[in-house]
Amino acid sequence: MPRLEGHCWSCSCSSRMKTKDLSSASWVSSKAEEMMSIITSVMRHAYGSLHSIKSANLIRRGLVLFTIGVFLALVLNLLQIQRNVTLFPEEVIATLFSSAWWIPPSCGTAAAVVGLLYPCLDSHLGEPHKFKREWASVMRCIAVFVGINHASAKLDFANNVQLSLTLAALSLGLWWTFDRSRSGFGLGITTALLATLITQLLVYNGVYQYTSPDFLYVRSWLPCIFFSGGVTVGNIGRQLAMVRPASSLIIITRFFFLLNTHQGVTANTDGGFICGLL
Repeated sequence: MPRLEGHCWSCSCSSRMKTKDLSSASWVSSKAEEMMSIITSVMRHAYGSLHSIKSANLIRRGLVLFTIGVFLALVLNLLQIQRNVTLFPEEVIATLFSSAWWIPPSCGTAAAVVGLLYPCLDSHLGEPHKFKREWASVMRCIAVFVGINHASAKLDFANNVQLSLTLAALSLGLWWTFDRSRSGFGLGITTALLATLITQLLVYNGVYQYTSPDFLYVRSWLPCIFFSGGVTVGNIGRQLAMVRPASSLIIITRFFFLLNTHQGVTANTDGGFICGLL
């Protein structure tokens, strides 16, 4: 006959084993939950940090584009005023470079919007722009854009139609040389149409005027300037989206150096300026 003590010992042993297994399982479960909470908090913190970094980078790129737009507006508007292409009322002219105070910040804001839209549109369309993605190409694009503006202010043609066709060819050549993307062409056309419409409204309301207007209230070559400006700012925005945030100050310094260099060139040569840039 089996002894009662053996049954009691086996029952107590099995119950202790079950209790030990349950405690081990609960310990593993608690540790797993703790690890999951740690991983979740780390991922949340990493996502928040990444989002803040992206936001800071976006703001930094916008400020760089705004600064470039303001400087270009001051320099290029000075060329137009010196050649009496644009005329402002005397009470409006009150700031640096004899320019209306609202033009530089308006152009800076437009440059920031257009420059930030270009890489966003490339990403949305799934067409990352990789054609001539280096700063040397971007600087040449800026130089050609300044040259096109210089031509509109200083080169004399037999009539405005010849000037408009020449600037249109130069603007398309700028897009083909430095961009060649469908998104860049479409956004450049949109920028030209909107900017020309806004300029027409400003001239119509007497804010300023153009000498010898031949396209409603403005000059017929103005859309070409806006198109080439949109392509140029878009190339700057694309390149800024590819660089480290710490490079922003270096970019602005290079840009100002380039503009100062080519201002010296324009002071010495007029006719061969664009040919030398191309």
